[in-house]
Amino acid sequence: MSYQIPNLPLQIDLETKQILRYAISANRKLAELKGIAKTIPNEEILINTLTLREAKDSSEVEGIITTHDELYRAVVDKRYINKSINAKEVNNYRLALKHGFALIRKDGLLTNNRIKEIQNILEPNFPDFRKNKVNLINENTGAVIYTPPNIASDIEKYMSNLEKFINDDAISDLDHLIKMAIIHHQFESIHPFLDGNGRTGRMINILYLVVKGLLDIPILYLSRYFIQNREEYYVLLKNVQDFNNWEYWILFVLKGIEETAENTINLIKAISCLIIETKPKIRSILGMKYSHEILNVIFSYPYTTIDFLQDSLNISRPTSTKYLNILSSEKILLKGKKGNFNYYVNKPLYDLLLGHNK
Repeated sequence: MSYQIPNLPLQIDLETKQILRYAISANRKLAELKGIAKTIPNEEILINTLTLREAKDSSEVEGIITTHDELYRAVVDKRYINKSINAKEVNNYRLALKHGFALIRKDGLLTNNRIKEIQNILEPNFPDFRKNKVNLINENTGAVIYTPPNIASDIEKYMSNLEKFINDDAISDLDHLIKMAIIHHQFESIHPFLDGNGRTGRMINILYLVVKGLLDIPILYLSRYFIQNREEYYVLLKNVQDFNNWEYWILFVLKGIEETAENTINLIKAISCLIIETKPKIRSILGMKYSHEILNVIFSYPYTTIDFLQDSLNISRPTSTKYLNILSSEKILLKGKKGNFNYYVNKPLYDLLLGHNK
């Protein structure tokens, strides 16, 4: 039996006692995360570091695997980006997410045209809603597990309805976190693009939280939670389609929001402590040459290069080289060589991001 995608809002009662209890708890933890994020003076530090983690995790859900080393090098070294196809795809995700954040900051709207803009960065070959028919296949058995809408006008109709549900709160007074769970399921069921639907759908999750003011910046990412609970994720998606079982799906997402918010709070606290510990050391080492922009660069990305620091601070290459060599000689950064090029690694930050990613 094929799944008949419903129009939104859903005509069923989703405010059960259990859902409301989970929603209250998840909202409380999200509010705590929003407050903790403000303890990092420069928002770019969190946006950049956490976007890197999400780019890697979200791509891994789709089988696009890259190492942290590959990704961090690709971000700061344009010469390297084309040497790893997977690193390039993951970096495209990072760029698409940052572009989406810049778009919604303008007026708080997450429209279909903006979703297509995001998709165009993520998957340049498939930037528009599909016209081709697709079936979702079980990779192990080859069996068809789901057939999304395959008529172009239907896809347009469903996405138009979803766009209104996302942006017009007058049509539904459900808690925003409950709505986010519905939006994610609806988008994945519509499957509007030929490729990249999972990654784009997960971007919509975080951008929606920012649009609704639950977060100021995009720092809560559910991809790691979905990876760790991959089997349950797909079973619950399917149970909605087969049995209209929305409650367990929504509870699963709310639990993921709370768990991920808690993990992100702990990570931000650790990053904050590391910055507080490192700042006076750099100031002491560089003296009058100290600039908070240097601190921002080495905490925004675990890796940096002479060229990257030069461009970021608009300084000369000799000055950039001098700063990085001083910081590496004083053990603030770890200097390494990959091929013919030097990289400078903020090893404590690298270890922190790696440790919290497990």
